[in-house]
Amino acid sequence: MITMGDTSDRSAVDLPTAGGSANRAIKLTALLFGVIAYQLNASMVAPAVPEIARRLNSTPGQVAISQTLFFLVGGISGVVLARYSDHTGRRKVLLYSLIVMCVGTILAMLAPNVATLMAGRLLQGACGATFQITYLIMREILTPRQFGPALGLVTAISGGVGGADQFLGGLFSDHWGFRSIFLFILIVGIVAIILSIAYVPESTAATPGRMDWPGAVALSAALICVNIGVNRGGSHGWSDPATAFLLLAALGCFVAFWFVEKHRANPLISTSDLKSRQVWPIVTTTLATLTGVFAAINFTVIVFSQDHHVGYGMSATASSLMFLSPAAFIGLMSAPISGWLAPRIGWRVLMWSGLSLCGATLMIATLLLDHKWVVCAAFSLLGIFYNGLALTAINGLGVILSPKDSLGSLPGLNGACFGIGAGLGIAIVAPVAAAGTYGSYQSAMWISVGITVLALMASLWVRSSMEHAEEKV
Repeated sequence: MITMGDTSDRSAVDLPTAGGSANRAIKLTALLFGVIAYQLNASMVAPAVPEIARRLNSTPGQVAISQTLFFLVGGISGVVLARYSDHTGRRKVLLYSLIVMCVGTILAMLAPNVATLMAGRLLQGACGATFQITYLIMREILTPRQFGPALGLVTAISGGVGGADQFLGGLFSDHWGFRSIFLFILIVGIVAIILSIAYVPESTAATPGRMDWPGAVALSAALICVNIGVNRGGSHGWSDPATAFLLLAALGCFVAFWFVEKHRANPLISTSDLKSRQVWPIVTTTLATLTGVFAAINFTVIVFSQDHHVGYGMSATASSLMFLSPAAFIGLMSAPISGWLAPRIGWRVLMWSGLSLCGATLMIATLLLDHKWVVCAAFSLLGIFYNGLALTAINGLGVILSPKDSLGSLPGLNGACFGIGAGLGIAIVAPVAAAGTYGSYQSAMWISVGITVLALMASLWVRSSMEHAEEKV
């Protein structure tokens, strides 16, 4: 078995080829079922929130807390378990995560009240490291030319299963109730476990020694405070005392994490790596990209399109079909192609191209916000530029540039930035768009454009110490 440490410095001809294409395809299929199970948890439940609230004699707001818990636990487990897999083996961590997810799914499916639902969603979040571990396993079993398209496919799934997941969620909820959604997720999860046991290979532990649990606790506390603080800032205002306290607590936890890492023999990620141009620029780029683009796609234009006074006056279903589904479907098609292209032109070139085109497309949509079909066309193109080029390159570099002595650290941190960035972007633009005027919606879009430009600037600092592995093969 070749470890991640072995593959990261090798060219295409040196990487594992044993077992043939059919064997690798079966392994990839097994991994895909795992990431699909997580993504269904993330997106398929959303359309059923009102129905869940009715069935459990609760409110949509209380049910939404279960969604927040799922994403919060998912972000933390992505950081901690991806790094833990360096010590204990990736297959083992992947299997345990999927098993806990299935237990949580059974709880949510049978929930008699919202408290039980929250407990189930919390356990479901344990599979939050599925994407990061899948990226790492793929890097071990695939050549660079195979890794790119496979990573693109997995990245596309992280943005939604071609738009079908939310559609199925609404369909199941309307015809068979919300419990049928969790039953479907459970079936996919069980299939993922069976395929993982049968076909996913175990990796050799890349990092000797014990897991850095003190560092994991400090970083988890920081992420919890950041996520709750950002969400509260968006709903209660940034001058809210509780918001300020949470963000200050997050800063204190990050400082504590820094000092803990300086004195650990096997840190979660060393402070020298955090300061290097292999780590902080890609983390910053990810955070800024999600903060800028995600909010424009999933909040500002969706809200504007349903505004009957200054917007398009569309229904929620029509708005989703026009502005969300095309980008998700196009992203599913274009991301594997982007991954195929990456090792041929360079991962950083792909990232710079994607971010540049994202900024230009958002700018056009902002200037012509009152032209519905222009905005629809622009957002469809974001399926290529954002879901395809930018996110594929960011995820790929998160694996390629990860420090050799802590291979799971950068993918985990990168994954956490996805969730934080998405929440932060909405929290920033929501108060601006809340005025409900055409100018306020346009201002919210300009904020997204500006943050996307900052993401491009941060990406220019990304530097690889493995030029031959990252650039043309």
